[in-house]
Amino acid sequence: MALLPILEFPDERLRIKAKPVIEVTDETRQLIDDMLETMYAAPGIGLAATQVNIPQRVLVLDLSEEKNEPLALINPELLHREGEEETEEGCLSVPGVFEKVKRAEKIKIKALNREGAIQEFEAEGLLAVCIQHEMDHLEGKLFVDLLSPLKRQLARKKARKEQRQRESGVSSSKSGSGP
Repeated sequence: MALLPILEFPDERLRIKAKPVIEVTDETRQLIDDMLETMYAAPGIGLAATQVNIPQRVLVLDLSEEKNEPLALINPELLHREGEEETEEGCLSVPGVFEKVKRAEKIKIKALNREGAIQEFEAEGLLAVCIQHEMDHLEGKLFVDLLSPLKRQLARKKARKEQRQRESGVSSSKSGSGP
């Protein structure tokens, strides 16, 4: 397994729309393992392949406290959404920025698992928010795109400040653990 570099806002590569995975192979499973290792090390609860500069429709999540319940979704599709909730989100690609975002409260998803089998399930609460957040990455969207222009501009300034501070060895805020 390997730690992968995570792209940071406003890097334009985060705007690339991911391509579907044609066949789930050992290479796909290795990508999933590397993404999980990267996500856990960051630390975060979700990561999309586009965030590590791989434009494939793959995302990983793990909401467990023990970090022992990884979920990999390949070519995820949102089949149904209902309700609306507003929660504070952060992102490994936008470190130090946390803002309230509105998303569907409950969703139904169809995706391939790491073995290539089709799975269909419903999600709500934090799992639903996290899946929607990571699926946005696969479309080249970031959670800051859902903010007002003023808040988006402030997020960009804060992200740049965080990056400069990290590069100089100083950190000023809590971890960007996502979703």
